[in-house]
Amino acid sequence: MSEGDRWTPERIQREVAYFRALERRRPEVIQRPSAGQESVWDYPRPPRVEPELREVRIVLAGTLLVQSRRAVRVLETASPPGIYVPVEDVRPGALGRTEERTLCEWKGLAVYWRARVGNDSPVAIAWSYPEPFGRYESLRGRISFYPARVDECWLGGERVRAQPGDYYGGWVTREIVGPFKGSPGSEGW
Repeated sequence: MSEGDRWTPERIQREVAYFRALERRRPEVIQRPSAGQESVWDYPRPPRVEPELREVRIVLAGTLLVQSRRAVRVLETASPPGIYVPVEDVRPGALGRTEERTLCEWKGLAVYWRARVGNDSPVAIAWSYPEPFGRYESLRGRISFYPARVDECWLGGERVRAQPGDYYGGWVTREIVGPFKGSPGSEGW
């Protein structure tokens, strides 16, 4: 079965319905934000897309992969923001597509990208939504990177920390408080 056969419109509809019907719970303790901070528990579900005003820089193997002042951030309950940059702001030839695909019930079918610089790893370091669902059209032509899978991610002058867990790609900065999805025991959040 080819990748295209596996993600039929019918399957996508079934999976979206399944994910949206899942019962979500909140952790027992949620950190209260201080002045100038945001709690991921105040972020909406479904997610919201908004401009990211700070410059984004991403480095891998000594190579500047991304430098952008045109990023957006996706805010979704329980996760630090995902940062998406225009594909035009990614170093040409630095990425190659993988065969991996996943579905976000809100944003659509994601495709994944591996590095073609440094160690030329087959592991995905980024993802994008080539045909995002309606209200996420602003993600078309944008790509997001996993902070844990590159050497450095920067928002303005702050080096970003990776969201816990291997699946998620949220960007943790000093103004974001949790707890964050991806930590042990957070599967049902």
